[in-house]
Amino acid sequence: MSKLGKFFKGGGSSKSRAAPSPQEALARLRETEEMLGKKQEYLENRIQRELALAKKHGTRNKRAALQALKRKKRFEKQLTQIDGTLSTIEFQREALENSHTNTEVLRNMGFAAKAMKAVHENIDLNKIDDLMQDITEQQDIAQEISEAFSQRVVFGDDFDEDELMAELEELEQEELNKKMTNIRLPKVPSSALPAQPERKPTMSSTAHRSRGASSRRAEEDDDIKQLAAWAT
Repeated sequence: MSKLGKFFKGGGSSKSRAAPSPQEALARLRETEEMLGKKQEYLENRIQRELALAKKHGTRNKRAALQALKRKKRFEKQLTQIDGTLSTIEFQREALENSHTNTEVLRNMGFAAKAMKAVHENIDLNKIDDLMQDITEQQDIAQEISEAFSQRVVFGDDFDEDELMAELEELEQEELNKKMTNIRLPKVPSSALPAQPERKPTMSSTAHRSRGASSRRAEEDDDIKQLAAWAT
């Protein structure tokens, strides 16, 4: 068995040790990310220093230049390994955060389900049906009361309309008769008119008689029209 396998096996052999909480695991992963980030900065600075040293020696001191390049290669290899480790830790941290979120969501949903179950345990479906029937009956009663109030109330005054119309016509006829008796017709003279001496008709006297006759006819027509108006 490899040393790495023995390490993980030995770490999980203690049954009395409780598993860490998601918060503790996330805090440890963030600390590891921070430590590896600082190690990255250190390696990047060492790579730049070794590269500058190799350029400085150049061909004048090939042995020192080669040693600087070898150290640069080792630092670059370590930097690549740290990049891979950080990617793995970041993936693990995100997975743990999602698991923690899902756990909290599941716990809250279970809590809500228990609360809903407790509420439903105190509800009787038969009582709900009875309650809805009572509500429907009360609504019907209220509707009947509203319709009763909206109807026209008749207090014993249901008379025959034909009799009322006949009585109204009699009253109108009486009123018309009264108006007819109050109409004054023109008086007819009782004595004969005196004889007039014969005169030769002239243009002026003929026109005068024509105007007089027209005036009398107009007055008679007015009287007849007034009489007809009172009669109707």
